[in-house]
Amino acid sequence: MRLEYTERQTKFRAEIREWLAANVPSHELKSFDTKEGFEEHREWERKLHSGRWSAVTWPTELGGRGCDLIEWLIFEEEYWRAGAPLRVNQNGIFLLAPTLMEYGTEEQKKRFLPRMAAGDDLWAQGWSEPGAGSDMAAIRCKAVRDGDHYVINGQKTWSTRAVFADWLFGLFRSDPESSRHHGLTFVLLPLNLPGISIRPIKQLNGLPGFAEIFFDDVRVPVENRMGEEGQGWNVAMATAGFERGLMLRSPGRFQKTSKDLIELYKDNRETADPSISDAVVKSWMDSEAYALSTYATASRLRKGGHIGAEASTNKIFWSEMDLAMNEAAMHILGPSAELMTQDGEAGEISRWLDGFLFSQAGPIYAGSNEIQRNIIAERMLGLPRS
Repeated sequence: MRLEYTERQTKFRAEIREWLAANVPSHELKSFDTKEGFEEHREWERKLHSGRWSAVTWPTELGGRGCDLIEWLIFEEEYWRAGAPLRVNQNGIFLLAPTLMEYGTEEQKKRFLPRMAAGDDLWAQGWSEPGAGSDMAAIRCKAVRDGDHYVINGQKTWSTRAVFADWLFGLFRSDPESSRHHGLTFVLLPLNLPGISIRPIKQLNGLPGFAEIFFDDVRVPVENRMGEEGQGWNVAMATAGFERGLMLRSPGRFQKTSKDLIELYKDNRETADPSISDAVVKSWMDSEAYALSTYATASRLRKGGHIGAEASTNKIFWSEMDLAMNEAAMHILGPSAELMTQDGEAGEISRWLDGFLFSQAGPIYAGSNEIQRNIIAERMLGLPRS
């Protein structure tokens, strides 16, 4: 497969490259898992929006550029090549927004999307519960209808960005007598409502990238429901498809990591175990294969195709590729790889350690890889349930 770009796509690449060169911060922003860093990244989202780059695939009337998926892939390649900051609002821009465009009312689109694109509202994800992790059908957190409100009681855990975010999208059980994927409703709610308690969960690096959320008679207007009552499973599966499929992890991210890994190996060739070169080469090959596969998928979607259960194969591939890349970096760096971010001598090493620690979560979030393999076996290969 050989990629050939149109004149328009080539000009688009040049435009985004020029804008990023002029606007990417000259200093690294603090982690968005800190309050100060979160607000720094919010300001970056606003800067992107000022250039109409925060949501390039969205319609122009909603703050986007109306780009297709091929142009989005080009944007992502340039974004990662430029070393631009991580996107603090990826839950909103890449996961919730496509779902809103498919299932939201016109009023909801006008209410939520422009503020999301502008960085005014940053979103957290509320799927998992203590007894419902990758198996979301086991959700028990209740949203009981009371007139024109839902009254929410229960708990969510491992809620990404919930410590500092403004809003949460989540799945709640609206029919107490229902079971499994029946009787669930998709609800959007601000995180400053009375009755909401948020407790940070520290990651391996000690920072609160996740949170537990407790709901005690929290009242949410019915107008904040997305889709029909009791039909939230279908809405959530659309969101999960975007998460596991194209939008959450673009090829540009891993192509940048593989190129950095090659440079790391070159800089440490004299001290690195020679056998690690195989892992470095495989990382580059895998990142390029992932990019070509994603371009093929994007081309199919442009022609009216859909992403189905094969999104699970995509999720397994990129999460395990990310693990392998960062493990290779740890082997190359040897004992020095253990220098923590706050260590003044860590320098560039700390970035690899952060990547390694974060990559450990890849096979778990967006649905554990064990569950994804079950989906592949049952829905793609037609194998019986064990």
